[in-house]
Amino acid sequence: MKEKSEEKRVAELFLYLTGIDNASLKEREMADAVEAVLDELEIPYTEDDTWKRTGGNAGNIFAKLEGEGEPMLLCAHLDSVAPALGKKAVWKEDGTITSSGDTVLGADDLAGVAEILETLRRLKERNIPHRPIEVLFTYAEELYDVGSEFFDFSQIRSKEAYVLDASGCTGTFLYKAPTIVSFEVQIRGLASHAGFQPEKGIHAIQIAADAIGSIQMGHVEEDTTVNVGEISGGTGTNIVPERCEVRGEIRSYVHEKALEQMNRMEEIFRTSAGRYGGEAEVTCRIGTYAYETSMGSTVVRRMRAVCKKLGFSFLPKESFGGSDNNVLAAHGIEGIVLACGMEQVHSVQEYTTVQALKETAELLTALACPETEEKIC
Repeated sequence: MKEKSEEKRVAELFLYLTGIDNASLKEREMADAVEAVLDELEIPYTEDDTWKRTGGNAGNIFAKLEGEGEPMLLCAHLDSVAPALGKKAVWKEDGTITSSGDTVLGADDLAGVAEILETLRRLKERNIPHRPIEVLFTYAEELYDVGSEFFDFSQIRSKEAYVLDASGCTGTFLYKAPTIVSFEVQIRGLASHAGFQPEKGIHAIQIAADAIGSIQMGHVEEDTTVNVGEISGGTGTNIVPERCEVRGEIRSYVHEKALEQMNRMEEIFRTSAGRYGGEAEVTCRIGTYAYETSMGSTVVRRMRAVCKKLGFSFLPKESFGGSDNNVLAAHGIEGIVLACGMEQVHSVQEYTTVQALKETAELLTALACPETEEKIC
């Protein structure tokens, strides 16, 4: 009966959380809901004020549950991608939970949030001996890890982390992810009448087209991709456009290759602008830094042992997406990204299952045991 009660409880918590609007940088109500659970469990926490620097309304929540042994970090993010306003979860008879079809469900990443909170509750209610557990709930992760980028990592003792933010069956985890560089190009030309004096103008969109035509898109190497995803400019069909904006991204498993592609991109746009007499201002932001967690690391060995103990598959995978784990790795914390029941994410077909929520909470509870990776309770 206890297992069924806990299974229902984590599902109901997930349903409650998905009913809360949680767009990136607008996570205040979600943060309040999470903090209310932490208050109920009498687990101390702090919320930083880094949102003041990023235009948000809620900060990163950092909680600690004391225990014995080496500490571990659990991490999930509070925000969901659009369309995420007015979410209504539907719990079907087969145990599948979907959205009503016109928004995302929010399993990315509220499944992870619910599973972490349920794990903390189980450890306390069952009085299970456990390692010290640090918990980080970040904001604006979907905007290339904005929240975790500004978090003060000097607070964290853990050198081992489990980030709840991946798809797949229980036991799937991501151990490798790329550097992601987003870029924006502001092209300045000169406006003139397109019918009367087109030769007096400098065509900003033509400069952009010239540059983009020189850029290799897609897989420029097996481990590196380049994409121009947005272009906008001009103010009227009868005006030679004075301005044009171009946005895109670069991804690579090798950080230096991403930077090389960015330098090449900047050179191409400035060369094209110079050819036509215009100017190109190129700015970029490194959203995530590439990492690879060793299969021989403590965090992976623990994962292997727990999966064997609980009868879950042990499925390490590479990812070409980013997560808060990229930021943790940059701060010397060895982590992996666990599957947590989110499927078809970033779409209105997103779903999870009660079984996945239950299994992930069981996995986290086992990972919290103080024994070494060779002997899991």
